[in-house]
Amino acid sequence: MEFYNQIATSSAHRKSRDDNKNFIFLHSEYLNELTEIAFNTKDKNHHKACWILELICEERMELFIPFIDGFCGNLKNYKSDSAIRSISKIGLFLVKNKNIHLSENQEEKIIETFLDWLIDSDKAANAAYSMRTLFILGKKYNWINDELKALLSRDCSHQTAGYKFAVKDILKQLK
Repeated sequence: MEFYNQIATSSAHRKSRDDNKNFIFLHSEYLNELTEIAFNTKDKNHHKACWILELICEERMELFIPFIDGFCGNLKNYKSDSAIRSISKIGLFLVKNKNIHLSENQEEKIIETFLDWLIDSDKAANAAYSMRTLFILGKKYNWINDELKALLSRDCSHQTAGYKFAVKDILKQLK
């Protein structure tokens, strides 16, 4: 309960997230509890746990390996843009990491969910992480590149500069 309260009272400030990340690095026995909170999208603090989990995965992805199947199985449940930003970034870390071998089923779950997020998200960061993840997976599954080209060629004049940059960068790489 004490650890849960620590997450509940944390904030989006980098120092708060770093403090919690470092706590997990010192007390890895709490990682299971952190992932349970992050994967439980009905928990009002799941997005905060996702923020911490993102930083852990960025620095020490090997700690996350036992939780990958649970992560992939819960992807479709995320609706909060705040959680999706971190979850989509974790997905990008997973597909970029040469030491992690996702199963075909795990890759399918990432592809399906990230395509949905790319189509539905109006948040630039969420869409950018999704398109970059899909681009990497498109090297293995060629059909993704065709889907990405079609999605990214849509009118994005109403999008942010960051979104437009990511689209331009991915389309350039797809040529």
